[in-house]
Order: sequence, then structure tokens, then C-alpha cells
Amino acid sequence: MICRLWRGWTAPDGADAYERIIRAEVIPGIEARRIPGFRAIDLMRRDLGEETEFQTLMWFDSLDAVRAFMGEDYALSHVPAAARAVLRRWDERAIHFEVIERREQLGS
Repeated sequence: MICRLWRGWTAPDGADAYERIIRAEVIPGIEARRIPGFRAIDLMRRDLGEETEFQTLMWFDSLDAVRAFMGEDYALSHVPAAARAVLRRWDERAIHFEVIERREQLGS
């Protein structure tokens, strides 16, 4: 399994708008592509005072599945124009990790 990590930062007053764009447009657009081997996406947010950081983790079966999402230069960031309009800055390239162990926890 491959985990694709990407980060972007907004001004505090742009954070809600960015979250709305990602949740209403970007993630549904990725899901609609039905990319073989794409398993999940996690969206995280944290307040840093002068800016707000967002992080996405995308889960794929393999690097071939990531290539199906992004093409041969699969580390390029996927940042649609609407998202760029509210971001201050973002990672130009995503980071990819080979997931060597992931344990789901059932109940407590």
C-alpha cells in the first residue's frame, strides 16, 4: 500500500472556504474518476495562529494506482484552480510512503 501525503496552508479567514472547496468539489471529483487502486482519502486541518494547515493522506494499492491518478510524474501536486485561489502556499510535490504495516483497531 502507498500513502500519498500533501499539505497546503491558508490564511485563517480562508480556511473555511478551502475546506468547503475540498469537501464539495475536489474530493468528489477524485472519487468520480473511480481510479483503480485508490482506496481512501483523509483530510486534516489544524490552526497555527497566523495560518491554517491542511493535510491530505491518500491511500493507494500501489504506485501504479498513484500514476493512474497523476500520470508518470506522480509526485506533482493536484491543486485545482479553485483551491489555489484560497491557498497561501502548498507543497509543489507530494510525498509517497510505502505502508509497511497498518492495523485497524476493532472496539476497545
